[in-house]
Amino acid sequence: MVWRQTRQTRLAGETAEYLDAREELRRAEIELMRHREEVAARRRALPQGPLLDDYVFLEGPADLDAGDAPVEEVRLSELFSASDRPLIVYHLMFGRLQTEPCPMCTLWLDGFNGVAHHVTRNADLAVAAAAELPALRQHARDRGWHRLRLLSCGDSTFKYDLGSEDDEGWQDPTISVFTRDGDGAVRHRYSVHPRLAEDIDERGIDLYAPVWQILDLTPQGRGDWYPSLAYH
Repeated sequence: MVWRQTRQTRLAGETAEYLDAREELRRAEIELMRHREEVAARRRALPQGPLLDDYVFLEGPADLDAGDAPVEEVRLSELFSASDRPLIVYHLMFGRLQTEPCPMCTLWLDGFNGVAHHVTRNADLAVAAAAELPALRQHARDRGWHRLRLLSCGDSTFKYDLGSEDDEGWQDPTISVFTRDGDGAVRHRYSVHPRLAEDIDERGIDLYAPVWQILDLTPQGRGDWYPSLAYH
C-alpha cells in the first residue's frame, strides 16, 4: 500500500519531525483499528456455546426511587426481551467477601448507565452482583444508575459458574454475553475477564471503559491512577 501523509490539523509551526512521527502514529492507529475489527469478527464467529442452567435472580422495582420492595424472582431466560436479542451481563464486584462496591467496577457502570439507552436498542443489558439487593440498590441510587437493570445473584452459582467468583467468594469483574434458543434455552456466548494472562492483571476489559482510552490520549497516559468511589 502506498501511504500519503495526512495532516490532522491546519496549525502552523508543526515541525517536520512532528509531522513524520504523527504520520507513523496514524498508520499504527489504522492497523490497530483493523486488528480490533478482525478480533471482533472472530468473537462474532465463535461456535455455539454451552447450554446453561436457568439461574434465578432477585430484582426490585424498576424505579430505584420506589424503594426496594416488592422483590421478585426472575430467571436468566426471562432477562431476554426477544428471542433474537443477545443479553449482556456485567458482573459487579460487590458481595460475599467484597463488602464494599469495587471502585473500578463502579467506574465501568457509571459509563454503562450513560449509554444503556443506546445499547438496549440492540441488546438486553443487566448488572449482577452477589450483594444483597438493598445494598446493591442503595449503591445504584448513590451513583444515579437509573438506566441499569440490577440483579442480586448471591443465592445462586451464577457468578461462580461464569468465572467471576472463586471458591472462597472473592469477586472479579466480568462481562458475559448470552443468547436464547428458539425453545427458550439459554446459551453462554462469550465472557471476558480483566486477567487475560499471568502478566495482564487488570487490562482485559479496558476497552469497555472510555476513561482509560481518554487518558491514553494524553502525554502522561493513565499512569498508576486508580478510580475511587468519591473524590475530595
